[in-house]
Amino acid sequence: MSKVTHLSPAKHASALPQYEMRARRLAGSDIEVEIWQLPAGATPHIRQPTYIAGLRGRNLSLIEHRLLRRLKQSRIDLSNLPAFDALRIAVDEEMAISLGLLFRALAPMRNREHIAAVAEGIEAMSKEEAGYWLGMAMHRKHPRRVLMALRFLLIEPKP
Repeated sequence: MSKVTHLSPAKHASALPQYEMRARRLAGSDIEVEIWQLPAGATPHIRQPTYIAGLRGRNLSLIEHRLLRRLKQSRIDLSNLPAFDALRIAVDEEMAISLGLLFRALAPMRNREHIAAVAEGIEAMSKEEAGYWLGMAMHRKHPRRVLMALRFLLIEPKP
């Protein structure tokens, strides 16, 4: 007879990719939010925490309401950030992928209307589509070209 082994919840959770959001308050009311991928059993090629994306300053303040609404749904509160001390919070894969893509796409942008259009388009993406674009942006030889193509697709031309 063969023996069936059931995974405990702790072992099952470690078999998934692990992500962490790091947030810290900078000078004044400015905050910085970053997404990191942590080593896990599902990702043996990652031996140390890997930076995915981050955003701060003006571009973060333009989408801060969207970010806070999304984090509130996951019961994450950034209102009590300690000054110059990073808050580390585990996030699920779907949120990490979506926020990572959002931060990478918005970081170099300057036009407010375009930032809003790109943020709205990325929020509407499925997990698979966002994962595809983030993977392309992280592992291609010219990731800026991939992100520029994504921006072109999400920004509607003026009539």
